[in-house]
Amino acid sequence: MRARPTSWLTPARLLALSFLGLIAFGTAGLLVLPGLYTGPRLSVLDALFTATSAVCVTGLIVVDTATFFTPWGQAFLLLLIQLGGLGMLTFATLIVLSIGRRLTLQQEAVAASARDVAPHLDIRHLTRTVVLFTFLVEAAGALLLFLAWVTRMPPLAALGHAVFHAISAFCNAGFSTFSDSLVGFRTAPITLMLVMALIVVGGIGFITVEEVGLWTRARRARRPFRLSLHSQVVLVVTAFLLVAGWALFAVSEWTGTLAGLPLVDRSLNALFMSVTARTAGFNTIDHAFADTGTNFLTIVLMAIGGSPGSTAGGLKTTTFAVIGLLAWSRLVGLRTCTVAGRSIPEETVERAVGLFVFVFGVVTAAILLLGFTEPSMGAGAGAGRGGPFLAYMFEAVSAFNTVGLSMGVTDDLSPAGRVIAIVLMYVGRVGPLTFGAAIALRPTMSRNFRYAYENVGLG
Repeated sequence: MRARPTSWLTPARLLALSFLGLIAFGTAGLLVLPGLYTGPRLSVLDALFTATSAVCVTGLIVVDTATFFTPWGQAFLLLLIQLGGLGMLTFATLIVLSIGRRLTLQQEAVAASARDVAPHLDIRHLTRTVVLFTFLVEAAGALLLFLAWVTRMPPLAALGHAVFHAISAFCNAGFSTFSDSLVGFRTAPITLMLVMALIVVGGIGFITVEEVGLWTRARRARRPFRLSLHSQVVLVVTAFLLVAGWALFAVSEWTGTLAGLPLVDRSLNALFMSVTARTAGFNTIDHAFADTGTNFLTIVLMAIGGSPGSTAGGLKTTTFAVIGLLAWSRLVGLRTCTVAGRSIPEETVERAVGLFVFVFGVVTAAILLLGFTEPSMGAGAGAGRGGPFLAYMFEAVSAFNTVGLSMGVTDDLSPAGRVIAIVLMYVGRVGPLTFGAAIALRPTMSRNFRYAYENVGLG
């Protein structure tokens, strides 16, 4: 039987192509649409950089979004952010639910293969409600931010800023219509808490959000309901990272960039740093003046990122957990990774290790290339207190994990450095997911033999 012409178009490949199409659309729009700029247009390279950053919901910028773009230009960026964030959310949910099975475009086939992660979820209902949930959360966030800001600025301006930040925060994009991001709201606890809530909900993964909703309804109806191991791991690891990051950021910056703030605001800003570092990209401090330990901790949190099936980037909380469980199981002499009374399949552990190697290799290569292309970076203030190497690492990790935080060197990147950042943002947005899907596919033919074992020394 001849294969259909589109049989090669797996969801992973469709994901990659859809993002390329969105980036091309965004770049063309930034180059030809009228009324987007307050001054001269972006160059082709800067338009490509900005479109990639918006579509890949990263937040790295080479121009000031607040002053370089008109309201129409900001609206166009917001459209790219929404399309990129929603597209990722939908595709990620499908692929995560289908992990471990051969992927097809038929919804029924995807539904049949969703048993591995969350067998009780109806994929057809889930994919229909992703869009509705996204718009409802963003609308609620915009309304609450508007109410918090309407006393600070004219109503129309407050509405525009509120809508932009609600969508940007939920999509974990990090773009802001304020020149200093959210530094001006360091002493506005309501604003910080609203933005943090949007970031966490957008980055925790729709599978987990859906399951928590089902669990809540079951508790009210006094019916038994068990969260899947996936959601349990996501919730526990997310809580651990937020609390640990909160404590460490508070210790490292209490007398640094947070000095001078009231006690409550210091604590809340430390928590905000922990939340936003995991892929959101908003900032209330200038990382160029943060302590070296603070910036390295930020790099670690950026590398871990959010959770599967979300708008967030990074290695993902579940991958981090599986690798940690693998290390622990080997230390105590266990043959399998176990958690919460369940054993994690060996093929899942192998995928986690494969993803880690993939991410580590790409980011390491990017840091090396930036070291070659940006030899003059580091002499000025832009390199920050950690020196040029930390600035290279920070920028590469931020781009690949679609975070958007920077030590102030993005707009100083050379053309070659900007190309590297563009590739990192794109590969970081679709690469780990498509790579994970690829290594999850079962081989069409199994080998009926193996070679003889021979050991190698380790350590």
